[in-house]
Amino acid sequence: DGGGYWLVASDGGIFAFGDAGFYGSTGSLVLNKPVIGMVPTHDGKGYWLVASDGGIFAYGDASFVGSLGSDPPPTPIVGVAPTTDGGGYWMLEADGAAHAFGDAPSVGVAADSPPLSSLDGSMSALIPDFSGQGFDAIDAHGQAFAFGDAPYFGDVTTAVPGYSGHAVGIAATPSG
Repeated sequence: DGGGYWLVASDGGIFAFGDAGFYGSTGSLVLNKPVIGMVPTHDGKGYWLVASDGGIFAYGDASFVGSLGSDPPPTPIVGVAPTTDGGGYWMLEADGAAHAFGDAPSVGVAADSPPLSSLDGSMSALIPDFSGQGFDAIDAHGQAFAFGDAPYFGDVTTAVPGYSGHAVGIAATPSG
C-alpha cells in the first residue's frame, strides 16, 4: 500500500518502518557470505533475503523453493526476483548466469537484447517482468538485458553515448 518499507543490512538484519511487517531476519545467524538484497512477496506479508553465495532466506509468506548456498556459483549473486505468484524466483550472477527455482522458468536472453558475451561480470540488478516468465536486468555500465519474455526497451549505453556512470538499480513503471 506504500505505507512502509524495509531496510536490510549485510548481516541480514531487517528494519521495518511504517506499516511494513517484521517477519524475521538472519541478524542473529553467522552467514557464509553477506546478504546483498531482499525482495518482498506480492502481498507484502513476507520477503526473501539473498546472499552473494546464492543462499536464500524466506520469511513470512515467502516460499523457500531452493538456493545455491550449498553449491555457490562462480561469480557472486547480485539479486533475486520473484515470479508473479511467488511460487518461484530467479537469482542472477554478476556474469549474467540466471538460476531458476520453483515455478520460475529457465530463461535465456531475449533476441533484441545485447548478447551476454558483452558482459564483463558487472551485472548489478534485476526486476521481474509482469508476465512472470522473465526478468529485466542491468549491468554496471547501464546496459539492459531482457531474459525470457521480458520486454527490452533500450538502455543507457545507446541513449547516452559515452555514459561513464555506475548503474546500480532498475525499476519498472506501474504499467510494465
